[in-house]
Amino acid sequence: MILEALNYAATWPLTMPAHREAIRYSVNLWSRAGRCAAAWREHEGNSKAAIIAAMGALKQRRTAVVLGSGLLRDVPIIALSRAFDTVVLVDLVHLASIRGWLMLKGLKNVRLIERDLGGYDALKAGQESEPLAFLRQVPFLDFVVSANLLSQIGTGAMKRLEREPPASMPEDTLPRLIRAHIDGLAGLPCQSLLVTDISYEVIDWTGKRHETFDLLHGVDVPVHRAEWEWPVVPQGEESKDYRIVHKVIA
Repeated sequence: MILEALNYAATWPLTMPAHREAIRYSVNLWSRAGRCAAAWREHEGNSKAAIIAAMGALKQRRTAVVLGSGLLRDVPIIALSRAFDTVVLVDLVHLASIRGWLMLKGLKNVRLIERDLGGYDALKAGQESEPLAFLRQVPFLDFVVSANLLSQIGTGAMKRLEREPPASMPEDTLPRLIRAHIDGLAGLPCQSLLVTDISYEVIDWTGKRHETFDLLHGVDVPVHRAEWEWPVVPQGEESKDYRIVHKVIA
């Protein structure tokens, strides 16, 4: 708890006031990632391998952007830094622990941008959501990765919808936000890669599968080259009676 409190306190002044509410989630994820390191290792390795494989098809390597850079556990940041002139990490919160790690590694060509990538506020204002439109202004852009972010857009929007007055948001808010992200990536004039969990299952200690949840909220799963399972909540993390396993695609 002491390390979590220190990370939270150190991140607070480095984060825009509008985004400080998300610091606690990021710190909790950082803590869980440490506890679940062994269970998450294969997923993180698969994510990094998918990114490195996509990099191999590039003719130019000037600027790379990672959307949802998070804890960088699933992003081959050192390989990206060596391969590209500039690497831009975009997320709602960049923890102080991550900032410090980047400094220690001496990755001087890595830039941090704090940005809400969900698109919820545009829909609330009655506008069409284009959360990735800002990428059109990034010079010399050759590669964009959405790194285990898409499902979090839906999860975050669900929490916000619970606090909204009835009928104040479009009924199809969740699929619209999911689709806007997928379409935004597909419409970029450069190579893009989507790595995302698309569903999860609750599995009990006998192996019986119970609840299944669609993290894309009805949006068709994009054509993909790889898929794997990610035990986000290993047995014993929340309960000795069950585990929660997500299905991931790249």
